[in-house]
Amino acid sequence: MKKTFVKLLPPALLVILAVVYLFSQGMTPISSQNQTLRLPGAKQYIEAGTYPSLQDAINALSEEGGVVRIPPGVFEIYEPLIINKPDVQIEGAGCATHIKNMNREGKPAMLLQHLDKGEGPELELWRISLLNFRITGNEKSGHGIEARRINELFMQGVTVSYHGGDGIKLYYCYEDPRIANSLFTYNKGTGVNLIGCHDIIVSANQFEENQDALRCTDGYNLCMTGNNLDDHLGNGVVIENTYGSVLAGNMIEECAGKAVILGKDCYGTTISANVIAHNGSGGVDLKDAHGCAVSANTFTIMGKDALEIGPESGRITVSGNNFSDSYIGQYETKRIEDLNAGGLVLEGTSDICVVGNLISSVRPKALELRGKPSERVNFSGNVITDAPTDQAYLKNSIVEHNLN
Repeated sequence: MKKTFVKLLPPALLVILAVVYLFSQGMTPISSQNQTLRLPGAKQYIEAGTYPSLQDAINALSEEGGVVRIPPGVFEIYEPLIINKPDVQIEGAGCATHIKNMNREGKPAMLLQHLDKGEGPELELWRISLLNFRITGNEKSGHGIEARRINELFMQGVTVSYHGGDGIKLYYCYEDPRIANSLFTYNKGTGVNLIGCHDIIVSANQFEENQDALRCTDGYNLCMTGNNLDDHLGNGVVIENTYGSVLAGNMIEECAGKAVILGKDCYGTTISANVIAHNGSGGVDLKDAHGCAVSANTFTIMGKDALEIGPESGRITVSGNNFSDSYIGQYETKRIEDLNAGGLVLEGTSDICVVGNLISSVRPKALELRGKPSERVNFSGNVITDAPTDQAYLKNSIVEHNLN
């Protein structure tokens, strides 16, 4: 009966029903790009599948911008895809849209930059979105996506893998860059490299086996939340000369280097509610950090020191953290083979508050002091289980009410 009904429908009605179905699925018929836009203010939809190359499709956008939609498929490129107009969105069909950078001369797969290259604010671009596609490179290619002076840049649902450089490199993307729900894997450089960026969102991404997962240099207000970092050949997160950031709710596991490093005049940063586990060279290293809080983190089975506060750092609060090995109960044995665990290290620092932490079965000490004496330290109200504590060389300090 259904087949008979379809055969009886007039051809014109079948076409109308097909168009209605396409729109209901969020798709526009390819032929619509050739129709005159009647809606005031409307911009172009470019269907890249109707052009001889991806660059030709991007170039077809007017100076006012618009949308380029890339169909499913594997698209090999030998030169960077250049985006040099504002108010542009490049949109794929998820991982089914695969752009392969075949270049072996260190060039990026995609370059976002003003047509007139330079450093002045008049050469900035505004509002570029990259959505739902996959970019891969090779060991001799450059960065996956390089953006230079792009304001309000938005990336979502992008997979960037196997590049010879960084996965994503943002250079002075000053206003409000946002990177969400994306995947950065097996890049020879940094997964996401942020230089001179401000008011940054990096949320709900996955990073695996890059050199470092994320670096933020000379920036302001990094908000890095809800990400998963695993198996990096270098460090997890490195933040330098950056003010007012928050790292919260991240999983940072099994980096060969350290989980988090704050250096070169960082201040006003909160590291909170992260799981920092099994990193080979240590957990959080405050090399040059001031006015920072480290709270409510779980430091578990750290290969070396879980938290280091160095001589260039000061005015640090450490509270409500758990430092532990793999102990899971008196009669359980399935994890007792993994007993490496690091504690806290203070090295010639000052104005430190370490209160209300649980420190259990760490080695060599729950609190280890190195270098010159640390001063004005409040080490109190902590629970210390099966771990020695070093209390010598603390000057003008309080060490009391700890349970050993």
